[in-house]
Amino acid sequence: MSRVRTLMIENAPPPVGTVHVHAPYDGELLAELEVGDAGHVEAALGVAHATYLNRDGWLPVHERVGVLERAARIMEGEQEGLALQAAREGGKPLLDSRVEVARAIDGIRLCIETIRTEHGQVIPMGGTAAGAGRAAFTLREPVGVVVAISAFNHPLNLIVHQVAAAVAAGCPVIVKPAEDTPLSCIRLVEILREAGLPAVWCQVLIAKDLATAERLVTDPRVAFFTFIGSARVGWMLRSRLAPGTRCALEHGGAAPLFVAADADLDLAVPAVAKGGFYHAGQVCVSVQRVYVHTSVAHEFAARLAAAAGTLKVGDPADAGTEVGPLIRRAEVSRVHEWVSEARDAGAEVLNGGTPIGQSCYACTVLFDPPDHVRVSRQEIFGPVICVYPFDELDDAVARANALSYSFQAAVFTRDLDLALRVFRRVDASAVMINDHTAFRVDGMPFAGLRESGLGVGGIPHSIADMQIEKMLVIKSMELG
Repeated sequence: MSRVRTLMIENAPPPVGTVHVHAPYDGELLAELEVGDAGHVEAALGVAHATYLNRDGWLPVHERVGVLERAARIMEGEQEGLALQAAREGGKPLLDSRVEVARAIDGIRLCIETIRTEHGQVIPMGGTAAGAGRAAFTLREPVGVVVAISAFNHPLNLIVHQVAAAVAAGCPVIVKPAEDTPLSCIRLVEILREAGLPAVWCQVLIAKDLATAERLVTDPRVAFFTFIGSARVGWMLRSRLAPGTRCALEHGGAAPLFVAADADLDLAVPAVAKGGFYHAGQVCVSVQRVYVHTSVAHEFAARLAAAAGTLKVGDPADAGTEVGPLIRRAEVSRVHEWVSEARDAGAEVLNGGTPIGQSCYACTVLFDPPDHVRVSRQEIFGPVICVYPFDELDDAVARANALSYSFQAAVFTRDLDLALRVFRRVDASAVMINDHTAFRVDGMPFAGLRESGLGVGGIPHSIADMQIEKMLVIKSMELG
C-alpha cells in the first residue's frame, strides 16, 4: 500500500479521517486517502470562487493550451502505469484500460483543438433602423466555478471529460471522484499541476459522506455542475442546486439493439458481445436488450452465447483477461438475483447465469425474458444480454421505447430503409447502424434523455457548457 494521500485542497483544515481504496477483484488495499467535510468544502469553494473573481488572474488561452500540451506529454510517458492503476482500482481489464488511457490523452488534445479554434460570432445589426450605426460580436469566457462528480467505470477518461474540459474552458474546478476509483483522478490532477496549472485552478475533494458532497454541489458559488453517475443521485442533486447553477447529468440506460432478418450475423455477434460484456456491462450505454427477428433469433442467440462462453473472466491486471470483476461484491449478488428472477419467470439461460468467485459474474445470455422482470425494465449494469424475438419491427421498437430510459440505440441490417425506420422511430439520442450501442468517440455529442440524463456530453460540448458567450455592441456613426 502507498502512503496516505493528502487532500488536494488549498488552505484546507486538517483532514477528518481517512478511507481505504481496495481493488474490486481481490480486495487488495491500494491506498489510504484523507477525507474532508464541510470545512474542506468551504476552503475549496472559497479558493475557487476567489480565483474566478480575480479576472486579472484568469489564464489566457495560450497558457491553458501550454498546460494541456505538457499534461498530454506526461501522460504519454506513463501510459502503462496509468492503465494498470485504472485496471486495478476499477476492474476494467488491462487491455481495455490501455485503450481508455489512449482515449484520455487524445481527449486532452481534443481540449486543445477546441479552445484553439473557439470563436464567437458576428451578430447582424444593420437590418433595421434601430441597429444602424452598430456592430456586434460575441466572445467566450468562463462561466465560473465548476464542480464535477464522477463515476467509477472510466476512472481516467471521465475525469478528462469533466476536469480537463473545465481547465480548457478557463474555469476553476473542484472534482469529487467516485469513492471506489479516486486514484486515477488524483493522478490526473497531479499531472495537470506538474504541467504548470496553479493548484487553485483544480482541487480534489474526497468527501466524508454524501452530505458533504451535497454541500459542495448546492453552494450558490457553483456556476456549473457536471455529474456522471446514478439517476437517483443525479436528479436529487439537480433538484437542490442553487438558483442560476447550470448542470449536465449523465446517467444510465438499458440500451436497445435491433437485429433484422437480413443482418450480417458474422458482424453482429462479436459487436454485440463486445458492446454488452465490455467492462462487465458496467457502461451506461452497454448493449442490454437485443430484439432479433424471429427467423434468425435462435441462431443469433446461440452464436452470442457461444461467444460469451469463450471470454476470459478474471483478474483485470492480467493482460489476457477480457472481462473483469463488478465494482463491488454486493453487485455480484444483485445481478445474480435479477438473472434468477428472469430464469424463474421463463427466460432461458443460454450461457452464464452464475457468479464466478466473490467478485466476478459469468457473461450471461438470456433468451426471451418477460417484459415485467427487472432485466427487461431496469439498467442491469452487469455482464448480461437479453435477446427477444420479434415478428414486426414496429412492435419491437414500441417495446424498446416503453422504458423511461433513452440514450443510444443500434440496428444491424443491410436494408437502408429499415435502418432509417429504426432511426426515425426509436427513442434515442444516437442510433448506430451495424455497430453496437456502446460506440463512442470523445468529440461526438453524448446525451442521455428522459431519466438517462440532461444536457449533452462530449468534450467540445462540455467546454461550451462551461463558458458563456458574451456580446459586445459598438455604436459609432462611422459604422453607417
